[in-house]
Amino acid sequence: MFNLAGKKALVTGATGGIGGAIAKTLHDAGATLVISGSKQEKLEALSASSFDGKAIAVACDLSKLDTVEELVKQSEEKLGGLDILICNAGVTKDNLSMRMKDDEWQQVIDVNLTASFRMTRAAIRGMLKRHYGRIIYITSVVGWSGNPGQANYCASKAGLTGMSKSFAQEFASRNITVNCIAPGFIATSMTEVLTDDQKTRINQNIPLARMGTPDEIAAGALFLASGEAGYVTGQTLHINGGMLMI
Repeated sequence: MFNLAGKKALVTGATGGIGGAIAKTLHDAGATLVISGSKQEKLEALSASSFDGKAIAVACDLSKLDTVEELVKQSEEKLGGLDILICNAGVTKDNLSMRMKDDEWQQVIDVNLTASFRMTRAAIRGMLKRHYGRIIYITSVVGWSGNPGQANYCASKAGLTGMSKSFAQEFASRNITVNCIAPGFIATSMTEVLTDDQKTRINQNIPLARMGTPDEIAAGALFLASGEAGYVTGQTLHINGGMLMI
């Protein structure tokens, strides 16, 4: 079950906690990988330490939108095609709405939403020809709930959800599924900076009374990337410990 042998995947944001866990899980299930992030040296070190050098490292700064489609092209060339696209990379530029600068808004929209659109547009051509594809966007619980000081981030993540539903309808006849995963609070390097009191307050608002792990998000990605999820499209898998029940 959930065997990805022979499948070829691109995972963005692979040097982060969630992206790294997703990449490792897909690799362990048999997929051949391109891992992407903004720094080539960091990607190569990750490939050596976690994938025995077998994951192909391709750096791409997603804020430079004219390079995004080249990332997909390189991935297809190096892998011999692309079956699975995981758009995980994202940035935050938090500020209260009345103080948010135009560039703070635009940078988040560009990286989180527009880059995902352009990667999908580039990858879908090959998937349509092969009559197979799995596209997964990593969104966020705040794309559904909202969050003060994150109007740009929430808009970008909510945008991914709406976009995925349109794509799911456009591509379904060619055996291509498009889904989202919306994590809640996940224990990564980003949450390590929180104080114990802050973590306690967060956990008090989560019915399971703890943060999730990157591996729990990766398990959801493995399911959606697999053949077993062939009848699941246009959906959002909420992995948040019950903090928001949709």
